Amino acid sequence: MNERLKKLYQEVIVRHSREPYHYSKDADGEVVEAYNPLCGDQYKLFIEQEESLLKSLHFHGYGCSISKAASSVMVQSLEGLDIAQAKARVEAFMAVLNPEVELAGLSIPEEYLAFEAARNFPGRLKCASLSWETMAKYLEK
Repeated sequence: MNERLKKLYQEVIVRHSREPYHYSKDADGEVVEAYNPLCGDQYKLFIEQEESLLKSLHFHGYGCSISKAASSVMVQSLEGLDIAQAKARVEAFMAVLNPEVELAGLSIPEEYLAFEAARNFPGRLKCASLSWETMAKYLEK
């Protein structure tokens, strides 16, 4: 892993796990649960949708720093987007985690790239993707 990626990984993961965005269980909206029985990571996603707009997103629960940081980045990144935009962002994040996808030339938000390091640790891929996969399922309905 190159030094820039290591630094970005450390900055994003540490910041979002210590001070997660919209980490609250007192939120309005539909509640969707994200759970990984293998490691015990478990979050509730609070999704307030108005027509096709993701008006407000919050999350709460527990898990490792990678799953918490990834959930925080997701909530911050998708809030205020319409469904089509949110789906595109979810696809971009999942591409970052997929070792078979060449990222050069793709338009990927820099915070997402911090999770590219999970490619080197297959056991951590599920941690990083947990809330994102749950949101993808929600967006498909």
